[in-house]
Amino acid sequence: MKKKGLISTCIILCCAIVLATVTGISFNKKRNFVEDIVVGSNVKGTFKLDEYNENLKGTIGDVDVYVLKGEEEGGKVLVLGGTHANEPAGHMAAIVILEQFQVSKGTVYVIPNICQSGLTHNDPLEGTPQYLHFTTKNGDVRTFHFGSRASNPIDQWPDPDTYLHTSGDWTSAKVSPDVNTTQTLSGSEVRNQNRCYPGIADGTVTERVSYAVTNMINTLKIDMVIDLHESSPEYAVNNAIVAHQDALSLASDTVLQLGDRDILLRIEPSPAALRGLTHRELGDYTDAYALLCEVGNPSQGRFRGYTDEALAITGKDPCYTDAYAINGGALLYVDYSSGDFPLSLRVARHVATVAQLIDSMNFEVDDEARSVIVDNFPDPDAIKEFYDEMVAADDLGLYLN
Repeated sequence: MKKKGLISTCIILCCAIVLATVTGISFNKKRNFVEDIVVGSNVKGTFKLDEYNENLKGTIGDVDVYVLKGEEEGGKVLVLGGTHANEPAGHMAAIVILEQFQVSKGTVYVIPNICQSGLTHNDPLEGTPQYLHFTTKNGDVRTFHFGSRASNPIDQWPDPDTYLHTSGDWTSAKVSPDVNTTQTLSGSEVRNQNRCYPGIADGTVTERVSYAVTNMINTLKIDMVIDLHESSPEYAVNNAIVAHQDALSLASDTVLQLGDRDILLRIEPSPAALRGLTHRELGDYTDAYALLCEVGNPSQGRFRGYTDEALAITGKDPCYTDAYAINGGALLYVDYSSGDFPLSLRVARHVATVAQLIDSMNFEVDDEARSVIVDNFPDPDAIKEFYDEMVAADDLGLYLN
C-alpha cells in the first residue's frame, strides 16, 4: 500500500511540475510579447512617457506616445487606449487612429497601451483569451494582447486591504476646498489605471503612469483628452460619452451630429464625487476637455457564455441573444437584435466618436489657433461614411496597416 501511495504521489507531483512548467512558459511569453504597431505616414515621432515622470524610467509603465502632427500648428488632442486591457475596442481603436488618421493641422497624441502592465496578463478565473489575431489586406497576421482590467500583480504587489485614493500634491482652482478629493475603494483598485488619476509622482507604477499623463497634459497644454473604454451590454453607461462638466457642451454637439447620422450615443455627466477617473480628475486638474467613451462588449459581460477569441471579435453569444429577447431587450443597453455586437462595430463607434469630438472641439473653442484638422475626417458626413464602411466590412484587419 505504501508503494502504491508513493507512486501516486510521484505521478501527482510530476503532473504538477508539467502543469507549472506549461503555465509558466505561457505566462512568460505573454509577459514579454511586444505588439507590432505599424505607424501611419502622419506619425512624426514618438517619445517615452517618462519625459513627464522620471520615476517611470525603466518600468513597464514607460510606454511610447505617438505623435500625429500636421504641417500647420494648431490645437492638441490626446487619445488614451488600453486603460482597461480586457476592453479590446479601446486598445484597437487607438491603434486604428494612429495608423489611419491624417492630421494636417494641430497634433493628435495617441497612447494605445496606457496600462501596458494590464496587457501582460489576464483576469484570474475569467477564462479569457490571451491574444487577438487579425489578417491585413496583404495577408499578414497581426497579433494583439487581450489583457486584464488591472495592472499585473508582478509589477505591483501586494494589494492593500483598502485603497485610499488621493490627489496627492496636486492643487487646482477648479476643485473647491470643501470637495472631498479622496475616496476609499477596494484594495485591488490600486491597480486600476482609471482609479489612480491625477496620480502620484513616486507612487505605485499605476499611480506614476497617471501622474505622467496629467503632467503631460498640463505641460503640453493639451486641449482635449479622450479615454476609450468598453462595458458589459447590461451596464447602464453604454454607447455613451461620459463628460466632465466643462466638456458637456462639446459632448452634446458630438452626440447630436452623430445622432443625425444614425450613430446613437448618450451623454453621462461625470459624477463629482467619483474620484480617480479620467473624466473627473483630468477635467479638474488640467485645462483639457476630459471625456470617456463607452461601447458595449459582450465578452466582458456577466451573461456571456464561453469566452474565447471568437466571442471577443464577433460579439456573437447565444446567452446575450436570449437576454435580448426578454422584454424587448429591456435587460440590455445595446442593440443586440442582430445577434452580435462585433469588435469592428465597436471600434468603428470609437473612431467615429473621436473624429466627431475633434470636429466639435473646433467649434467649441472658436479659435483657429487651437483647431485640429484630420483630412480623412473633414466633416460629419465623412465620419459617417467611414463608420458605415467599417461596419459593413466586419473585418478589423482591413483597417490595420
